Amino acid sequence: MITTIFSIIITLAAILLIVVVFIQNPKGGGLSSDFGSATQLGGVKQTTEFIDKLTWGLAATIVLSCIVMTMQQPKPQVQKQPTEKTQPKSGSGNQPAGQGQQGQSGNNQ
Repeated sequence: MITTIFSIIITLAAILLIVVVFIQNPKGGGLSSDFGSATQLGGVKQTTEFIDKLTWGLAATIVLSCIVMTMQQPKPQVQKQPTEKTQPKSGSGNQPAGQGQQGQSGNNQ
């Protein structure tokens, strides 16, 4: 249930982050340059700061949601490996290949 909620939050934040990055212009223009000269006294700087803070906020939301979602995952159960004392003794039929008959190399000189 909680994994589904965090998955939805991450998906929405990622889509919004894509939209916000498209709004920005790497040379300082972007959305703030489209407002015109009437709002350039204080509105442009505030718009640029808002978009910048929104970008960082969405990125932080994605990172934190991923960390929390990872921490909520169940831990795998560790099975104990059988030791030599608990393993049954095997006969000579379980030898690895090449170790069955020693001394018969096939070199007849």
